[in-house]
Amino acid sequence: MKNKKILLLLVLFAAGSSFIESCKKLPQNTYSVVPVGNFFQTPAQISAGLAPAYTAATPLQTESVFQLNEATTDEMVIPTRGNNWYDGGEHQQLWLHTVDANNANDNGGWTDLSNGITKCNFVISIINGLATKPANAPALIAEISVLRDYYIFLMTDLYGNIPLVTAYSTSASLAQVKRADIYAYLVNDLIKNIPLLSADNATTTPANYGHMNQWGGYMLLAKLYLNAQVYTGTADWANALKYANMVIASGKYSLQPNFFDNFSYNNRTSVENIFVIPFNNPNIGGNVIQMYTLNYNNIYTYNLVNQPYNGFCAPTAFYDSFDNADLRKKMWIVGPQYTSTGALIQPPLAPLTTLSKYVLELSNPADSFAYAGARSVKYQPQPGTGGSGTSNDGVRFRLADAYMMSAEASLRMGDVANALINVNLIRSRAGLPALSTLTLDDLLKERGHEFAWEGWRRNDLIRFEVASGTHYYTGARVPTKTQDADNHTLVFPIPQPQRNTNPLLAQNPGYGN
Repeated sequence: MKNKKILLLLVLFAAGSSFIESCKKLPQNTYSVVPVGNFFQTPAQISAGLAPAYTAATPLQTESVFQLNEATTDEMVIPTRGNNWYDGGEHQQLWLHTVDANNANDNGGWTDLSNGITKCNFVISIINGLATKPANAPALIAEISVLRDYYIFLMTDLYGNIPLVTAYSTSASLAQVKRADIYAYLVNDLIKNIPLLSADNATTTPANYGHMNQWGGYMLLAKLYLNAQVYTGTADWANALKYANMVIASGKYSLQPNFFDNFSYNNRTSVENIFVIPFNNPNIGGNVIQMYTLNYNNIYTYNLVNQPYNGFCAPTAFYDSFDNADLRKKMWIVGPQYTSTGALIQPPLAPLTTLSKYVLELSNPADSFAYAGARSVKYQPQPGTGGSGTSNDGVRFRLADAYMMSAEASLRMGDVANALINVNLIRSRAGLPALSTLTLDDLLKERGHEFAWEGWRRNDLIRFEVASGTHYYTGARVPTKTQDADNHTLVFPIPQPQRNTNPLLAQNPGYGN
C-alpha cells in the first residue's frame, strides 16, 4: 500500500506537465489502483513518471531564480513606481546588491532549486525501486540525473557552497559541500550520464521535446567548463570549446532564420532551441514575463485578459547599447503605445501612454514614472492571456549559445579567427555587419544583446569579472548603484529561513553570522 501511495503522489505531481498527452490535461483517472510492478512500462507511464522532475523547472522561467540572475545585472531593473513593486525593498536590493538573508527572492531561488533536486531524486528512487524495471531504465535514470545536475549547477552558481543531495533519503547529508567539489561532481556525473541520453532532437523524435537529451547535457557541460575559473579558481577554456563545438558539429540544430521565432508563443517549431521549459496556456501556466514587464495600458496593445503589472524594464544604458540597425532591438518597446487596431492609447480609453527609455531613478511616486523604462517583448505577448501565463516555451539552451561559448573560449585561447566566425554568424542574423576585430568586451556586449533576459547575464558578468578583475558585475550603475565594497556579492546569502531549518548551513562571508 505504501508503494501505491507513492505512485499516486507521483502521478498527481505530473498533472499539467507538457510531456503527457501532447500538452493536454490529464484525465481524472484513479492511479492508486495501478500495481507498481506494472508502472513505468508504457511510453505514457514513463512520461508521467518523469514529469515531476521537469515540472519543478516551471518557476525558473520568471520567478526568483530568473530575477536573481537578471535584476542584479545591467540588463534588467525593477523600479518602485509609487507603492508598486516595493515589497519591502526586496527588488531594489537586487539592483543595489544589498540582498540580505531574508530577501524573498533569495529564499525563493533556494527553495525552487532544492525542489527540483528533490523531485529528481524522488523519480530516480521510484525507478530504482520498481520490481519490474523498463528496458530503458538506465537511460531514464541518466536523463533525470542530468536534469538534477542542471538544478545543482544553477544552485551552486547562485549560492556557492550548498548541500549536495543525490538520494531521496532522510539520511542524506544536508551539510554544505565546497563549490569546487560540486563542480567536480557535476563534471564527472555529466560525462558518465550524457552518452546514455537520446541523441535525437525533437524534430526527429517529438517525444524528446522538453526533455534533456545529449545536446542539452553537453550544453550544460560546456557552461560548467566555461565558468571553471569562477568555481575552482582555474580556467578550462579548452573543454568549454570542446563541448560547445560538439553541439555545433552534431548538426542536430541550426540557427532559426528569424531570431524572434525562438520566443514566439508557437516556438515549439524552433530548430535552434535545444532545451526548453514547456508552457501551454491554459493547461500549463507560469510564463508570466509579459505581465511582469508590460505597462498597465498594454492590455489594449496585445488584447490581454488582465492588466499587466508594470514592473521589469531595461536600464537606459543597456537599451542604448543596441545599434539601431540591430534587429534584436525590437525586443524592446518604447515611445507611444497603440491598441491592437493601431489607435493611439489615450483618453478616454486610458491615459496617454508613451514609454520612455529613461530609468534614471530606482523609485519615484510621480505618475509619469509609471511609463519609465523599455519593456521586453522578446517573448511574444499572446493575445487572450493574462495572469496565468502564455504558451511561449521558456528557452534554456539554444544553438546560438553554443556558437557564443565556442567564440569566447577560442578568443580566450588566442584564436581570434574562429571566434570572429562564430560571433559574425550571430551578428549576421541580427542584421549587423561582420566584425573584423574582436575583443572580450565586444563579445560580452554581443552576449548581452543576444541573450537578454534569458537568465545568463549574471553568470556572464561574474565570469568576465573573475577572469579580468574588471567590475562588470560589482561596479557602479545608473540608477543609484555604487560599486560593491568587496566581492562577497558574487554569491547570494544563504537564506535565513533555510538556516533556521538546517543548522548545518553556514552563512556566506560578508553576510553576517
